[in-house]
Amino acid sequence: MEKELQLIGVNKKYKLENKQTFQALYDINVEFDKGELVSIVGESGSGKSTLMNLIGGLDSDFTGTIISGGENLKKLTDKQLDKYRKNKIGFVFQSFNLISHLSILDNVTLALTLSNVSEKEKVEKATKILKRVGLESQIKKKPTQLSGGQKQRVAIARALINDPEIIIADEPTGALDSDTSMQILEILKEIADSGKLVIMVTHSEKVASISSRVVEIADGRIISDTLNEKYQKTTQESTSNPQEEILQPLPASTRKGKKSKNSKDKQNLSLWSAIRLSIHNMWASKTKNFLMAFGVAIGIGSLILMMCFSSGITDFINDTMKSYSDPTIVTISKKGDSDKPFGSFDYNPFDEDSGEITTLYDDINKYLKDEKGYDFEVSSDNTYYGFNLLSIFSDAKVSYSPSGDFNYSDAETLNISYVYTIPPYYTEKNVIEGEMSSTPSTDANGYIKKNSDGLPEEGGGFMFTKTIVDLFGGEEALGKKVEISFTVPITNAEGKTENFSFDAEDTICGIMDTSVMSQLLVVYVDYDYLKLLFKEKGQADFFAPTTIYVQTPSEEITDAINEYLASTNAYTGSIEDQLAGLFNSLSSVIGTSLIVISCISLLVSAMMILVVLYMSVSERTKEIGVLKSIGARRKDIKRIFTSESLLIGILSGIFGIIFSLILAGIISIVLSSLIGIAPISFRWWYFAVAIGVSILISMLSGLYPASKAAKLDPVESLRRE
Repeated sequence: MEKELQLIGVNKKYKLENKQTFQALYDINVEFDKGELVSIVGESGSGKSTLMNLIGGLDSDFTGTIISGGENLKKLTDKQLDKYRKNKIGFVFQSFNLISHLSILDNVTLALTLSNVSEKEKVEKATKILKRVGLESQIKKKPTQLSGGQKQRVAIARALINDPEIIIADEPTGALDSDTSMQILEILKEIADSGKLVIMVTHSEKVASISSRVVEIADGRIISDTLNEKYQKTTQESTSNPQEEILQPLPASTRKGKKSKNSKDKQNLSLWSAIRLSIHNMWASKTKNFLMAFGVAIGIGSLILMMCFSSGITDFINDTMKSYSDPTIVTISKKGDSDKPFGSFDYNPFDEDSGEITTLYDDINKYLKDEKGYDFEVSSDNTYYGFNLLSIFSDAKVSYSPSGDFNYSDAETLNISYVYTIPPYYTEKNVIEGEMSSTPSTDANGYIKKNSDGLPEEGGGFMFTKTIVDLFGGEEALGKKVEISFTVPITNAEGKTENFSFDAEDTICGIMDTSVMSQLLVVYVDYDYLKLLFKEKGQADFFAPTTIYVQTPSEEITDAINEYLASTNAYTGSIEDQLAGLFNSLSSVIGTSLIVISCISLLVSAMMILVVLYMSVSERTKEIGVLKSIGARRKDIKRIFTSESLLIGILSGIFGIIFSLILAGIISIVLSSLIGIAPISFRWWYFAVAIGVSILISMLSGLYPASKAAKLDPVESLRRE
């Protein structure tokens, strides 16, 4: 009949640091059967613990053959050895090796957790076994609340929970007093009598005396193997303690071949079970973990704040520019010489006679229809021309009379920054005071009709920024007579450029305000009026539109046209658009720099997580050894530690969001009181990014500690104090 356990010619050598070897076992040949209670006795260093590690599958580095339940341990893979320890072996340790931060119930059900058994079934099975060892009332306590004997009973219950074929007890009474030792030995004897093979490693003669068989080992060799003729099986009438229930056979549902409805051969530790274990582990060191999460949260919160500052500044710039412009208007200008100041605004007019403008309209309409699916078409019905002379009119001057009665004797002169023309629908939006500029009446020859004062008979007039009007005396300057001296460089037929100057007299008809332009000395002239002035001075051929304004029905179409114009790299928008783009670029650079700085703090946080988790592996080495002794795979250990990293990442992200919201509120209040604005803008996806980044750095930081934990040798781990 096949034996439960056979060792044939087993030898074990240890490699020493000096490349020498030490042989711990020599040609071990021994057999064990079910129902035996075997004591392996010997002095310290005799090799008995080494032998138990080989039998238990904790150490597979040996020569010879070990056959357990028909399986050759030497031929098993690491995964198969894990399964062997989980299903066929139950360990009972001298120092109990209970996990201190888990309850008694959780300690006992740990092996079932590794097998992904349902919570209900785990509790039911563990409660029955704890009841059988007299600890039913202690299931909610922690190991530190139990006596030594009670701890050993918990260890026995944990060893029995998966209904193993072999129980290995390493010095099961070494840390107990005499009375408690006898109670534990009686329990182990009852387990053997129930049909299991129980092997006890001991140097105690008392333990050996109650065994059915004693195997003595010395210097790595078996020197005797004797049966105890006085051994008697326990009967149902005998008890180890009248107050405790007799150990009964395990329920049929836990026996081999009787798998529960939730059991499958491939069932292992699930992610959810790993997370639950991780929560227990983290709560046991909650102060350390919360401080670590808060440290990471500072970096995460800083990252959110930097993104909020960047978007807030961008929003402020865009909103400011939009408040001075119309989002349904597209401004189109041809790019000029980029080497000149404000090169994009240099005189680079559209050629009305060459079909250039018509071609541009056709290209825009084709893009709107084919690429964007819009029915809107740009045409002469929804476009206006503009003539924006900036650097060309840098020598323009305005003469005015502070007294209000214009005469050249007391006139003062101001240098004008820019001359600007804007269409009526744009002008109406930005007029602070006065009437909108309009084209004067013309005579039969097409020239401006003038009255006796030399001013246009009706219509006309110039608008100025508020800065100039304030110099003229404020709102009282409306209607005052002014003279503007234009100096324009004209290229003649020979290709030579000469300055052409002319004067124009009219009244101040309005005050304009257009974003940054309001702080400059700018004169606004109606396009048709300026065209007439050039005609009257004999320079009609020089005058051509430098800007086209397109009135669109929606901001979406405006954005689509601007998108097309940008793709051509030949056109540019209004000065507001360009300044907004410039400021946004600067904001983006500053925001990116701040985010990079935040990422450096996140790198420090990542190193902190790595160090703390690495230290945690060292602190929990024995716990890892216990998990491996009950069948935890490398993947299971790694999953537990990566789950802890995941939880730290989630917790850090949540703390980071709360931190950023509180700090943003404080900064907003301070900035609003100091400068009147608080350029902080949140986006919902910032929080998603924060959580994602937090989880990412935590998971990456936890990879090495998790890998190190998974690779720990179970024998060495269990030896760690």
